[in-house]
Amino acid sequence: MDTGSRSESNTGVGWYRAIMVWMAFMLAETAHGLLRELFIAPEIGALRARQIGIPVGCVLVFAVAWFAGRWMGAHTRRQQLMVGGLWVVLTLVFEIAIGFAIGAPWEQVTADLDPTKGGLMLLGLGFMFVTPMLVARTHSRDETT
Repeated sequence: MDTGSRSESNTGVGWYRAIMVWMAFMLAETAHGLLRELFIAPEIGALRARQIGIPVGCVLVFAVAWFAGRWMGAHTRRQQLMVGGLWVVLTLVFEIAIGFAIGAPWEQVTADLDPTKGGLMLLGLGFMFVTPMLVARTHSRDETT
């Protein structure tokens, strides 16, 4: 048995799988962001487009997580919260890294995280955090019906 299998059996969560699901989120969110900036932002403004993008992003996150939920293997509430926490941390690091990579100032990088500036990203991150639990609930309902 390789090390990955042993650690998976101890924790129950395939952490590399959780990271792969997060990568699928980032791919979907990046495509969503590009389309939003190309087609919606010019019509209603960048801030408003990003605000509207939060619920759409939540739907994308839930959909990807729902399809991968059983495959990931986060069965307990603790495991689900750990996966959600991992996704949030990875997303924050990703967003900050992208901001700096494009040369954005710190204020611009963190603007979407600041509700006083109209940023709603904290809501999206909160949803991302609880998504593994929500997915587990929907899967458990599917099994009982």
